[in-house]
Amino acid sequence: RALGITTAAIYLGLSLGPTLGGSLTQHFGWRSIFLISVPLGAVDIALIVWRLKGEWAEAKGERFDAAGSAIFGVSLAALMYGFSRLPAAAGAWFLAGGALGLAGFVSWESRTANPLVDMDLLRGNRVFAFSNLAALINYSASFAVTFLMSLYLQYVKALTPQSAGFVLLAQPIMMAAFSPLAGRLSDRIESRVVASTGMALLGAALLVFVFLGAGTPLAAIVLNLMLLGFGFALFSSPNTNAVMSSVEPRFYGVASATLATMRMTGQMFSMGIAMLMFSLYVGNVQITPAYHAAFLTAVRTAFIIFTSLSIVGVFASLARGNVRRGAAST
Repeated sequence: RALGITTAAIYLGLSLGPTLGGSLTQHFGWRSIFLISVPLGAVDIALIVWRLKGEWAEAKGERFDAAGSAIFGVSLAALMYGFSRLPAAAGAWFLAGGALGLAGFVSWESRTANPLVDMDLLRGNRVFAFSNLAALINYSASFAVTFLMSLYLQYVKALTPQSAGFVLLAQPIMMAAFSPLAGRLSDRIESRVVASTGMALLGAALLVFVFLGAGTPLAAIVLNLMLLGFGFALFSSPNTNAVMSSVEPRFYGVASATLATMRMTGQMFSMGIAMLMFSLYVGNVQITPAYHAAFLTAVRTAFIIFTSLSIVGVFASLARGNVRRGAAST
């Protein structure tokens, strides 16, 4: 339930993003989106210093794995940059280097005394491993939806940035509204069941977007965004619940950070897939009416890939097993 409330707060913030971002872009230019982050960040820092008191960590005295952090950071940076350069050969080289770096990271973490990520959590904890895999797949399949639909609404439907933002609100509003419910459900029903149902609904919504066209009614788009948001809400809180419930308190920090890494890596992959589709089908051109057909082909192909990922994600979510099995047996 607590995780559901936290997730709802996150999505309330995301709800403001499309409308506020669209209004700022329309009236003050796109740079204003970055400028407004400065005072908001200052408020965040002030609240953390003022109100966030106490310490719960149980891993005091362990050394920080600086080498592992460096290897992991450089590897992820290579992967991100590689995706941005695809389909050029340099992109493939950076992706290969990033993959090798991650392999080296796993090897290092398996041998160091105080690892950044305890590999035993991934090897010997089925719930933890598959819940994180499900999160990686979920964000890979869903993060670029807002980006793609924003471009579609502005270029194909000829909406203003502000109007496009209002349409896109349908998804995060559903996420904010139903995340607390999903959190409560995962306190009563196995997280595996709730999260897998959410992933399946998300996949169904992505499949609908495969058939997106110039004549698709706005009402249908809004309804499908609502379905997408509802599925995401059912997945996110229970999946986080499963990750955090599967480890001892001393590993809460590692578990939360691992899940956050899966989220950010999935977001990177999602945007990489979207940009790769644009590179293949549209090219480095301005999206004018002459290129709308190519643009729609790129968008639909991206949604085919996202739908396929979500199907795999359902199986990954189901494969985690039951969180409460151990507790029930004792």
